[in-house]
Amino acid sequence: MLDFDGTRRERRRQGLLAMGVVALALILYALPTEYQSPVREGLRATVLRPFLAFQERIAQRRGRTVDVAAIRAQRDSLAALVTAQASLAEENRRLRALLALQERAGDAFIPADVLHVGMATAESTFMLNVGRAEGVRVGSPVLTPEGLLGVVWSVDEHQAQAIDWTHPEFRVSAMTADGLAYGIVEPRHGRYPEEALLALTGAPFHVDIAPGRRIVTSGRGGVFPRGIVVGTVLGIEEADTGWRKSYLIRPAVRPEGVAQVLVGVGRSGREADLSALWHVSAAPDPLGADSLPPLPALDADEDTN
Repeated sequence: MLDFDGTRRERRRQGLLAMGVVALALILYALPTEYQSPVREGLRATVLRPFLAFQERIAQRRGRTVDVAAIRAQRDSLAALVTAQASLAEENRRLRALLALQERAGDAFIPADVLHVGMATAESTFMLNVGRAEGVRVGSPVLTPEGLLGVVWSVDEHQAQAIDWTHPEFRVSAMTADGLAYGIVEPRHGRYPEEALLALTGAPFHVDIAPGRRIVTSGRGGVFPRGIVVGTVLGIEEADTGWRKSYLIRPAVRPEGVAQVLVGVGRSGREADLSALWHVSAAPDPLGADSLPPLPALDADEDTN
């Protein structure tokens, strides 16, 4: 059959070329070692040179890719290490501050670990690893080195449940650090938990509290000791003409990052005067801590949600 398109002829030529390459390879393989070396060098310098150069470029590019990946991995590891060290340093700082606060507060307070439940139905509440056996009672104040975090809500033998200042039922009698204005502090909620603030309500209308002024517990009502930092005044919230004013407060403590606290034990945990711990300069309460009726006791069986 005639081959008009040359396909058969091309196949024959390729077959002869392949046979020639195989034969040449066998001949080179059979040559003595001293003759093989010049032939290999000649092939590398002529026929195989483009292929070897291309392979070298591929190897270099692959090496650069591996170097970049290794550098990225080292960078990520270094960033993780720095972050872990920063977190550890912050934790150590807070622990040292808590130990220093406990040393100054004396036996009226004991250290405790905080466990955040992490449930939607338990927002604004947390658990403590101390309880009735350690002297904790319903209404015991919960402190951090920065100031007031919350109050114990219910107590078991060796654990307790507490609410922080974001809880809707949280209230504390407070005053300016210089003792010129008194009121009740309660939470103010925003769209997100991070936006929550406090408010000093019932402040005298004739007293102007400047932004930046510290607000501390007054000791009235017998629930919270006097002198614990609550927060810092941001500005006026509203004024009831001729009667009372309300001021927004930036809380001294954000509940989200707290892991260790001090908890008041017994009656001394409520009645202690902690003004010296936070350098509160207020004069003694002219009404006296016992001149007002105590605040209503917290109901341990009440729903804390």
